[in-house]
Amino acid sequence: MARTPTSPPPTLAAARAPRKAGRPTSAKPRAPKAKAVPTPVDTPAVDPVPASPPESPSPLALPDIAADQRQMLETLSMNLARAAMTAQSAIAEAALSQADRPAALSPDPFNVGPAMNSVMTSLAARPDKLFAAQADLFNRYMDLWASTTRRAAGEAPPEPSKDKRFKDPAWSENPMFDMMRQSYLVTSDWMNGLVSSVEDVDPIVKRRAEFFTKLLTDAFSPSNFLASNPAALKAMAETNGESLVKGMQNFAADLERGMGKLKISQADYGKFVVGENVATAPGQVVWRDELFELIQFDAATDRQRAIPLLIFPPWINKFYIMDLQPENSMIRWLSAQGFTVFVCSWVNPDVDKAGFGFDDYLEKGIYRAVEKALEQSGSKTLNTVGYCIGGTLMGAALAHMAAKGDTRVGSTTFFAAQHDFAEAGDLLLFTDEHWLSQVEDQMDAAGGVLPGAAMAETFNALRANDLIWSFFVSNYLMGKSPAAFDLLFWNADQTRMPKRLHMDYLRSMYGQNLLSKGEFTIGGLKVDLSKVTIPLYFQASREDHIAPMNSVYRSARAFSNADVTLTLAGSGHIAGVINPPSAKKYQHWTNAALPGSLAEWQAGAVEHPGSWWEHWAAWLHDKSGDWVAARNPKTGPLKPIEPAPGSYVKVKS
Repeated sequence: MARTPTSPPPTLAAARAPRKAGRPTSAKPRAPKAKAVPTPVDTPAVDPVPASPPESPSPLALPDIAADQRQMLETLSMNLARAAMTAQSAIAEAALSQADRPAALSPDPFNVGPAMNSVMTSLAARPDKLFAAQADLFNRYMDLWASTTRRAAGEAPPEPSKDKRFKDPAWSENPMFDMMRQSYLVTSDWMNGLVSSVEDVDPIVKRRAEFFTKLLTDAFSPSNFLASNPAALKAMAETNGESLVKGMQNFAADLERGMGKLKISQADYGKFVVGENVATAPGQVVWRDELFELIQFDAATDRQRAIPLLIFPPWINKFYIMDLQPENSMIRWLSAQGFTVFVCSWVNPDVDKAGFGFDDYLEKGIYRAVEKALEQSGSKTLNTVGYCIGGTLMGAALAHMAAKGDTRVGSTTFFAAQHDFAEAGDLLLFTDEHWLSQVEDQMDAAGGVLPGAAMAETFNALRANDLIWSFFVSNYLMGKSPAAFDLLFWNADQTRMPKRLHMDYLRSMYGQNLLSKGEFTIGGLKVDLSKVTIPLYFQASREDHIAPMNSVYRSARAFSNADVTLTLAGSGHIAGVINPPSAKKYQHWTNAALPGSLAEWQAGAVEHPGSWWEHWAAWLHDKSGDWVAARNPKTGPLKPIEPAPGSYVKVKS
């Protein structure tokens, strides 16, 4: 028998094409070529008398394939080196930019150490619990090994995971990655369950330990590492490493944007300009002072309701979450329903506002905006909206008005707003005195304001998989450019907060829950929510992680003498609120009663498809008086200053 030659014949070796000069710097995958069929070792290498010889391949085919493979390997190696050098250079520049800055205020700013120590001490005092936990982990791994063995024997792969981190089919179809995924899920679930099983620890301390254990296990997901993420490895192979080069360029750009601190991009920020393709509802700024601009939006109908609507957004964000694109603009939709819409566009405060507190935002904000909107509209009363923290302030203002006998506000709607903070969710974990002192020091270092990025980082940590790790994988490991997403563009357009206002909010609301107890002092009065008697509409969202639905429900019940209507929307803090009917997304629940608990309310609630806006609009029409001729912002008593969206909303932090 002839043997397969171990090296190409001399004639073929001599015929190899010379390597092309230069090295590619931006390789692209080549179209696959037909592979040569290998010659079996027990047959002659050449058939001396073929009956009907097939079309012979070019004698250069095999050498070309080898040359292409070499070139691809060289390109891959070069791109990996480029990626490594880009990352190293970015890290070095970041280190230099941070060199002259003070060290971190604390190695443990969230006071996690004592919480974990309490949990571990409790577990150590219960060896029976630890033994049972270890046995449970062993049994889980035995089940995993058994299922892996069955896979090796030919069992069909499991269904693709519903966990968005593992949505790529390779996580299920490839036995190695399936084993890796399941091993991680077993261990992380076990760790989180072990911490949650502790019983003799203060609930807040335990919740802090649970929260940071979840952060830790999320961070160590195999999807967050190049070597253990099949989708990232596939992208690297298909692009000869170009995806990783692009990823490290994204990484370097985010470090530069954060001035030495990694600031992960969540959207293509260059695609949006405030006033050009977001925040474009037509209107006029009809009042401006040191704290806010009052915007009156153009009428979209020939007739409008007599009683206008004044919206107070959170000062922690900018108002144009309600006016992103024309198709999802709440402001445009309200105008189309026949309401005269005013919005208080808060200033992005700088160090000159460091001493502003709740009293200033009440007197110079709520009261002055109410006064000017009434003056401009010619109405004696108006309806208001308070969104998130703007709703907290509006609730305190209503109690202040009730104490003074001020009847200018006829009804109020609250979007995702809290007034009773007893069950305010994971943000309660960030309000112990240890952490508050860190925040105070941070604001002092910034001249008396909280930088906008600080609160963004906190909110991102509440949903780390969605708002941190998903972008880490997409931007850096996969080398993708962030999408042009208007909501995430707005989310990154943060504002600063005055020290006095922010510390009072954290201590009085989250820390001591004074407003719901009737012990909060604002405008020189100790206010009582039970004194408010006007109609109120509360909107909560089922998956809200900032204003949890149970917390909003408790807040609604805190206005014990008001006529309260509550609606529960699907989705979360933003998408639950900004959900136009035309989108036909999610659902909402209504119940005319307001029983003692949210669970009771849900048991009697009726589910409806789509947006809750139309339900709210029907309620609002009933509180908005007769129809009158449409109002023109340019012809009111207040002289127009500039077109909407004004100047304050364009100030960057």
